[in-house]
Amino acid sequence: MNSQTEMTKGLMVFSGRSNPELANQIADELGITLGKVRLETFANGEVYARYMESVRGADVFIIQSLSGKHVNDYMMELLIMVDAAKRASARTVTAVLPYYGYSRQDRKAAAREPISAKLVADLLTVAGVNRTITIDLHQGQIQGFFDTPVNHLTALSIMANYFKTKNFDTKNLVVVSPDLGRAKAAHKFADIMECDLAIMHKDRPKHNHAEITALIGDVAGKTCIINDDMIDTVGSLAAAIDTLKSNGAGDIYACATHPVFSGPAYERLEACPVKEVVVTNTIPVPLDHQDGKIKVLSVAPLFARAIKNVFSNGSVSELFDPDFAL
Repeated sequence: MNSQTEMTKGLMVFSGRSNPELANQIADELGITLGKVRLETFANGEVYARYMESVRGADVFIIQSLSGKHVNDYMMELLIMVDAAKRASARTVTAVLPYYGYSRQDRKAAAREPISAKLVADLLTVAGVNRTITIDLHQGQIQGFFDTPVNHLTALSIMANYFKTKNFDTKNLVVVSPDLGRAKAAHKFADIMECDLAIMHKDRPKHNHAEITALIGDVAGKTCIINDDMIDTVGSLAAAIDTLKSNGAGDIYACATHPVFSGPAYERLEACPVKEVVVTNTIPVPLDHQDGKIKVLSVAPLFARAIKNVFSNGSVSELFDPDFAL
């Protein structure tokens, strides 16, 4: 790009109401201001959206995290914003989803269950989304639920760069996968950190309840970093920490891209013998919870680079493959 004008010509970024702080950070990284959109909720709960500036012929990027107690409202708001942009003659519409709601419902684990992650993809497609940008899906195969392009970013390098500032002795460091489903990503993280890997086997007898049934790897006397894609009620994390401690682990850290933090999460974190929990701002973390064990890193530069590269038809591979990112 030869100039700021060329970059912003036709590029318009808008934010829903789920994570405006991250959206503003992304816009700052791009050197632009967020587009003006009027969002309201009527007394009966219906959502209203109207763009307050022309989007005709523009490449529109809509930032919305599908998370929290109002996840369904945010989903509907996103769909309505997409529809409004298409009807206002936007050239393309890209859904930027720092957190992809319903991602844990990505398969039928029991009879007569839905595959809600697929339904969300269908809703976005039917609404008119041309492309989706997201980060650290619960399972990578969710990309296959879309018939339109998906750019799947990762925060592994952001986490690794942070932990490298602590100057751990890598010979005494272990990255721990809390379950088999996270093993591949944890292996990449361990490679970046140049340390050993341990893997746990986890059972879920019921929703939001986890039991660790096995631990593969040596953690005795070692510093451990538990790596996961999200932390919800802290049940799984607490069980993993207890297992590590019972196997003689030293200091324990945890990192996850998505701080869902629902229910008793904050109280459980305070009670856990974990030194630090590192997350990103894909989901807002209240400021009053950021002065204790919780450290929040920003994914705004990563998303800004992805948006810039998509808009300019550049490569995005370096942003979702840690081997390229370092």
